[in-house]
Amino acid sequence: MSLTMGSGPFGHAPAGSFNFDTPDKGAIFLDVIPRRVRGLKDGETVVDSKRVHMLHESRVLPVWYFPEEDVRMDLLRETGHTTHCPWKGDSRYYALRDVEKAAWTYPEPIAGMERLKGLVAFHFGALDEWLEEDEPVIGHPRDPFHRIDVNRSSRHVRVTLDGETLAESDRPLALFETGLPTRWYLPREDVNMDLLQPSETRTTCAYKGHASTFSAGERDDIAWTYSEPEREVEPIRDRIAFYDEFVDIELDGEPQERPVTPFSRSS
Repeated sequence: MSLTMGSGPFGHAPAGSFNFDTPDKGAIFLDVIPRRVRGLKDGETVVDSKRVHMLHESRVLPVWYFPEEDVRMDLLRETGHTTHCPWKGDSRYYALRDVEKAAWTYPEPIAGMERLKGLVAFHFGALDEWLEEDEPVIGHPRDPFHRIDVNRSSRHVRVTLDGETLAESDRPLALFETGLPTRWYLPREDVNMDLLQPSETRTTCAYKGHASTFSAGERDDIAWTYSEPEREVEPIRDRIAFYDEFVDIELDGEPQERPVTPFSRSS
């Protein structure tokens, strides 16, 4: 998909629709994605849809919405819990077995969001397994407009913390990911592994896989690695990347500013 071509939101024949009448929220975009999505709970299929909608809202991850006909509504029970969204309307919540508030609908969405009527959304973690076509989806729904490129580079990367060199390499991989700073993945041979201590923290990226982390000195979780990355980013396997937010990085001898990201704000 592309933002500006074909069925993209600014393309020749957009598949979705915008709602700009949300001054405090920014635009909301309800798209249609050409992928089959299935969700399972305890081995039983709860949703199986080839007519998947994806809701994009500012500052939150995208959410799948499914036509009620593609959902096993007989497995859901109404909880009586409701919430109000000033941009979408009043929601009605459903439980799924032992999970309260597993799913929700907007029976009477507000003006501008009428297309939500008859659609069901799920909290991603309420189901045990999600599949896009026949591929597992982890973490959260994948955004069709999210892109990752892994490029070989000969730039000289030096990583320091409190004046101590943690890594230095002339053979990094540059990982460019939508909305995030460039991440430099370095061969372990170019990292001073004696200065890193394995951390118990584990993270999940819907696009790259499950990562294990490292700490250094008094700073927790400043680096990470993917031992079993998703196939789209296979070249980063077992390489080490550092949070630019917490360490000092030089590229070709030039110090880089520490970026401000959700990771730095949570530190």
